[in-house]
Amino acid sequence: MRLFEQANFFRAVHDPAGLPPDASAEVAFAGRSNAGKSSAINTLVNRKRLAFVSKTPGRTQTINFFSLGAQRYLVDLPGYGYSTVPVKGKRHWEKLISTYLQTRTSLRGLVLIMDARHPFTALDRQLLDWTAPLGKPAHVLLTKADKLGKREAMTALRAAEAAARHYPNCAVQLFSSTTGIEVGAARRTIAQWLK
Repeated sequence: MRLFEQANFFRAVHDPAGLPPDASAEVAFAGRSNAGKSSAINTLVNRKRLAFVSKTPGRTQTINFFSLGAQRYLVDLPGYGYSTVPVKGKRHWEKLISTYLQTRTSLRGLVLIMDARHPFTALDRQLLDWTAPLGKPAHVLLTKADKLGKREAMTALRAAEAAARHYPNCAVQLFSSTTGIEVGAARRTIAQWLK
């Protein structure tokens, strides 16, 4: 899609005070560390190194804005749930993420990245609990779907759909950055939100 071809790094924000003016259209990406968030963003924009991909979980410690032009942004939120991050760091990330999600009027929707091999965690639910009262749509990408057999993938999808029923405006789909499973469907959803 032409919209995603224009993606460029715009700004890294370490503190809510550094957020750009709240007069745009933004889609935020969030998920557990090592769930494939950066890879998913890179696949969606068809670029190899726009979002930093690391073999070490927990490397994204800022809110990273990627411009799509015309005041439209993809927003990469810090990963969560990595056990070796110091408590102070976890608190900072939690404050940064919750402040962004609960106060940003530019936010059009949330893409929640989850490894298809793992069910919803308490932190995944907390994230949706923060956004559900705002009436913003959420779209769950079950990444690494290529690592599951067809039957296992469908079982994971059904389980995630059942868990997501508790949240209004929340859809779930399989996704793979490696093989391209359902990349087009994810792009269409995000493009619709940014219109």
